[in-house]
Amino acid sequence: MMDWTDRCCRFFHRKLTRKALLYTEMVVADAVIHGDRKRLLGFDSVEHPVALQLGGSDPAKLMQAARIAAEFGYDEINLNVGCPSDRVQSGTFGACLMRTPDLVSDCVAAMKQTVAIPVTVKCRIGVDEQDVEQALDAVADGVFAAGADALWVHARKAWLQGLSPKENREIPPLDYGRVYRLKARYADKFIGINGGITTLDESMNHLNHVDGVMLGRAAYHTPLVLAGIDAALDGAPVRDIDFDQLCYEMARYADQHIADGGKLSHVTRHMVGLFHGMAGARRFRQILSTDANKPGATSDVLRAAFASVASQNEDAAA
Repeated sequence: MMDWTDRCCRFFHRKLTRKALLYTEMVVADAVIHGDRKRLLGFDSVEHPVALQLGGSDPAKLMQAARIAAEFGYDEINLNVGCPSDRVQSGTFGACLMRTPDLVSDCVAAMKQTVAIPVTVKCRIGVDEQDVEQALDAVADGVFAAGADALWVHARKAWLQGLSPKENREIPPLDYGRVYRLKARYADKFIGINGGITTLDESMNHLNHVDGVMLGRAAYHTPLVLAGIDAALDGAPVRDIDFDQLCYEMARYADQHIADGGKLSHVTRHMVGLFHGMAGARRFRQILSTDANKPGATSDVLRAAFASVASQNEDAAA
């Protein structure tokens, strides 16, 4: 979710679910150590619980980055062993680490040695021509032996050559059964599943087999899927979203973001899918995609977008 789940996105998503664990976009350990930490790691306290996803393959650097992240107040450190992008491969981390499970376990052990918060791993079921039974077991065996608190598995292979990152999220076939078998093998460990899951009903079905479900594109492009999570976990009826209150809180957040030197579009670009499949969704997208990108745009644009949806629904009701 690089360039997607930034702090503006996470603030918005937290307004839709109180309980879901939110993940940052992947941040490279070197950047944490040497870069602008406030910009890279800063987050609003309302985002809790929130996990920092780290990229890297040097245990010493990951140890240092994890310590810095823990000091910033993150609730979890997650090591990315699943991203297939060329940029990540050139740094020898991400999905290519599926080929070096011993190194992955060394990285986990180093981070566990220095932080008290949970350290988790997100991986693929394998890469390229690997046998997915052997490859995934090797990573799982190593990270759990090193003390990992959870393993999240994107239920597809990653092809490191020949497919773009987008194609790697869509073309390799999903194999949920492989993740289920891993959970059966590790009954006492937390195994979560990711990949191609689009609805709350699908998520709840997966929970019959694994311990957690991670939503990526579905949460981003159709964020209202998040609105049912709290009720599902509590066994309670799904609550209606108070869109007036949501508009007020997001407009206030946008005002502060602009006052701090940001742009309205930094906030609204994550919100265009809010009303997906509902009356007024098209007009809402149009306003946010055009007016919010104009120089000097203020939160009035956001209010106008919400008002357009309310108006269209009132007309439909009449």
